[in-house]
Amino acid sequence: MSIANPHLKFASQAVAKPYFVFALILFLGQVLFGLIMGLQYVVGDFLFPLIPFNVARMVHTNLLIVWLLFGFMGAAYYLIPEEADRELHSPKLALVLFWVFAVAGVLTILGYLSVPYATLARITGNDLLPTMGREFLEQPTITKMGIVVVALGFLYNIGMTLLKGRKTTVSMVMLTGLIGLAVFFLFSFYNPENLARDKFYWWWVVHLWVEGVWELIMGAMLAFVLIKITGVDREVVEKWLYVIIAMALITGIIGTGHHFFWIGAPEVWLWVGSIFSAMEPLPFLAMVIFAFSMVRNRRREHPNRAATLWAKGTTVTAFFGAGVWGFLHTLAPVNYYTHGTQLTAAHGHLAFYGAYAMIVMTLISYAMPRLRGLGEAPDARSQTWEIRGFWLMTLSMVMITLFLTAAGVVQVWLQRWQADGVALPFMATMDHLALLFWARLVSGIGFLLGLLCYLYSFKRRGAEVRQPHAAVSRA
Repeated sequence: MSIANPHLKFASQAVAKPYFVFALILFLGQVLFGLIMGLQYVVGDFLFPLIPFNVARMVHTNLLIVWLLFGFMGAAYYLIPEEADRELHSPKLALVLFWVFAVAGVLTILGYLSVPYATLARITGNDLLPTMGREFLEQPTITKMGIVVVALGFLYNIGMTLLKGRKTTVSMVMLTGLIGLAVFFLFSFYNPENLARDKFYWWWVVHLWVEGVWELIMGAMLAFVLIKITGVDREVVEKWLYVIIAMALITGIIGTGHHFFWIGAPEVWLWVGSIFSAMEPLPFLAMVIFAFSMVRNRRREHPNRAATLWAKGTTVTAFFGAGVWGFLHTLAPVNYYTHGTQLTAAHGHLAFYGAYAMIVMTLISYAMPRLRGLGEAPDARSQTWEIRGFWLMTLSMVMITLFLTAAGVVQVWLQRWQADGVALPFMATMDHLALLFWARLVSGIGFLLGLLCYLYSFKRRGAEVRQPHAAVSRA
């Protein structure tokens, strides 16, 4: 691959661009289906029977997972060559895997939308190896096999690049997280008939992804961007990264126990799950301190103000979403009442946005100007639109979280608390939440507008930013 882009250190980093572009397209699709669901909460027959609620929800959550995976893969293809100080092992393999993954993902979503789920299971051979029907893992067995093939090819490409190149803490943490992502996905193929056993290992995929190995990927991506935009010594960043990943692994792995409260697992998980889950905000708090300390002690003023804002914003939002809102209902005596309520949805929305959506957009914000040949940063007008998108999306997600939190509290009070001995049925409870669901829908529209501002910022305007990278004097 010849070097056609002088702003890239290695030409093979260009393979990250289609991954980033497709990830953002899927992100837009996820938001649109989220709005469809939000409207169906208050107008129950909206788009029925064309897109029933269960199908919209399945598409919404699956698009979330798939676009984040595309984002992680694009991030790896961009940062690993720089960290390894060599070209990617096989750019052609990376592009082939992109098309395989993209086609498989699109066909799967079309399958959800075009045929009944039972029919999709029958025509894709689910009876031969039953894996379908579980939340977040609804993909047909043949799609899951395709994901495994893509993951193996991806890890081979990244692994060979690192094997032949420089090894850094950032790259090794990233690789560890990516290997863990692939390994724990294999439990999606294990589908025992016993429901308690099924749920026990189902969380080995879902929890150990989002509250375990994905945090390693997040930490590595954040460290990479902070090294680039602050100029702080790599040794300082790596020390912080070691502390963060240690806390993330200890609390995240053992904290899986907070999902075992009510599935028939031994009572010991009531204590173990509660204690270690209560400690899970610590690595996210460490990320906040880490990011703000690196920016405060920076040795250069980077022209990409938007990337710096995303880097700081993701740590704060993740701390509140994954940390604080997770802690609100993670203790067993509290979770007894809140499990499966709108409080869970509030936590999930802010946590996924803060921890993973924002870190992917942080890396895209930093890398895309280089990938598009603009230099270190787009023009000031583009950055203004991107920053508008940041605040619109972030504030809208905060409002979504607050409205869902209020809905969850009311739901617990009316449906679960039974202070007077009389609890309302589920549907009667939902009627009392209609105003909060309308407010959540309006906030969702605000989020869509923010995403559109973010996407509009990529439209090239003006000349490349050219300004000296002045050292920041420190007294």
